Amino acid sequence: MFAALPLLALPVLFYNIMALTLKGGFGSLNAQVQLAGPLFVIPIVSGAVWSVNLGDLILAGTLVVLFVELLKSTNSQKTAIVNHSLSMLLFVVCLIEFLLAPAFATSTFFLLTLMVLLDVLAGFIVTIMSARKDVDFHDRD
Repeated sequence: MFAALPLLALPVLFYNIMALTLKGGFGSLNAQVQLAGPLFVIPIVSGAVWSVNLGDLILAGTLVVLFVELLKSTNSQKTAIVNHSLSMLLFVVCLIEFLLAPAFATSTFFLLTLMVLLDVLAGFIVTIMSARKDVDFHDRD
């Protein structure tokens, strides 16, 4: 049952919780400030300093989750269809949040939404391609 749930819902849920904790909630315009503030810095051998912020961590984690979702999309069980449908629903929710709630009008959430869209497209394309290989077309002579 849990295999049907899209894993990309976890980073979206994390972003929603982060947006709710802002003063003003989803209507807050401070999301970009919260995402851009440096969490820690890492000195690089070249002498430069790499500043990592919350938005970077969300996107890095989401890329890992996207990789796992793409691996799951190669599955041809019945749960895959439910997973693709729920991923599509997640994309619609993300798109509505991005367009209507000021706390979600950030580059970080846009890229998160784009990753959800890629999961939806990859899931449907992989399912269609694998279904085409399962059907045998031959001449009836």
